[in-house]
Amino acid sequence: MATADITVRGAGIFGLSIAWTCVQRGARVQVVDPNGPAAGASGGIVGALAPHVPENWNPKKQFQLESLLMAKAFWAEVAKVGGHAPGYVRSGRVQPVADARALELAKGRRAGAAALWDGHASWTVRPIENSPWGLHSGTGFEVFDTLSAHVHPRQACTALVAALAAHSVAVVAEAPDQGIILHATGVAGLEALNASHTRMVGAGIKGQAVLLDHAAPNAPQLFVDGLHIIPHADGTTAIGSTTERDFDTATGTDAQLDAILDQARDLVPVLRDAPVRARWAGVRPRSRSRAPMLGPWPDRPGHMIANGGFKIGFGMAPKVAEVMADLMLDGHNAIPPGFEVAASL
Repeated sequence: MATADITVRGAGIFGLSIAWTCVQRGARVQVVDPNGPAAGASGGIVGALAPHVPENWNPKKQFQLESLLMAKAFWAEVAKVGGHAPGYVRSGRVQPVADARALELAKGRRAGAAALWDGHASWTVRPIENSPWGLHSGTGFEVFDTLSAHVHPRQACTALVAALAAHSVAVVAEAPDQGIILHATGVAGLEALNASHTRMVGAGIKGQAVLLDHAAPNAPQLFVDGLHIIPHADGTTAIGSTTERDFDTATGTDAQLDAILDQARDLVPVLRDAPVRARWAGVRPRSRSRAPMLGPWPDRPGHMIANGGFKIGFGMAPKVAEVMADLMLDGHNAIPPGFEVAASL
């Protein structure tokens, strides 16, 4: 290919999304990953795109809101160009309300959603009636928000690879650096930063999830007792995930996954007899601040970092791609101060 304007190292959700946005703006891009697309945490099976609670607002929550609102158009264009469906569905999310205190909090958040979401979505407290999940709650009520959406992570990455290929950009195992170098290398990138700094920059947090053979493509996603239950468009339902700071193997599943599967089946009656389609485990990159790390790599001119997606990488990806493309192609820095790489070093 001709000399690249941007070299993206890492073909997970951040790397692929940023490459795609740069290509759409006319940049010459190469994507390099020796392990191939979505080889790490981006190859998962859950894919919840869920908002923060609409209260105690801060720049991270605003950034995520803007990204969630961008998602429909972002994924529609990816699907149109590449011809592969990312599994994007904005069908909302339900959360059973367990007790009187939780009910009071839920009702109080309606006003916050109305103000902070600016009419783009709603937060409703309503009786649980004819739940597609067979749900009950201690109060008989549930929260339903219309902002939550989901993708199938593996399919979303495949869709991005196909859209890039339609612009003659392939993911290659190795290539020399050209142009601006973007490091979107996930856990390996955090480990490299840790090795060169006196304090921990970030760490890998393992998660395990399970995919069931249960079709509920028109149902809203469910968040109950800390579990995300996602009805994918392909007729499967994902359950996740564990949060493991200490682990012996990055990709092995164990009794901790069995425990959340049992929990989900106890809570959600329609899942009790659903066969297991797949079990998954991977390590997700979490920065010390828990916010994404974006922007110039201090003391390395011409090098950029996009890392720390952790559990919200897919939800943040459209906005992350926008601000990184703004920075690398136009020199315009719209990265929130708390997201800047220097804040985590």
